[in-house]
Amino acid sequence: HVQLVESGGGSVQTGGSLRLSCAPSGLSVSDFSMARFRQSPGKEREGVASIYFRVGVTYYADPVKGRFTISRDNAKVYLQMNSLKSEDTAMYYCAAGWPKNWSASEEYTYWGQGTQVTVS
Repeated sequence: HVQLVESGGGSVQTGGSLRLSCAPSGLSVSDFSMARFRQSPGKEREGVASIYFRVGVTYYADPVKGRFTISRDNAKVYLQMNSLKSEDTAMYYCAAGWPKNWSASEEYTYWGQGTQVTVS
């Protein structure tokens, strides 16, 4: 049984930082591509960042390049978010799978429950 357990969301002021964690159980972080998506009310879910399985190549959406960093260790995947803006406010989801297109949410197999990030 695969689960992606998320933590680290919360409220922060503009310009602040947060770190999101995603702890998979039932699978290894290096056997899947892991990604973060976000969704705010009235908007489609969008890819934020991804780290490719095994080789660890990373991908970022243009709005977060230079501000967000995705990384992993043996147990978790992390999203370090710096210089946060109000437009970063959303529910953030952890996803795992073997996508051909890292930002295509339909290509991911497993999803976390989501964690809210609010920037004001």
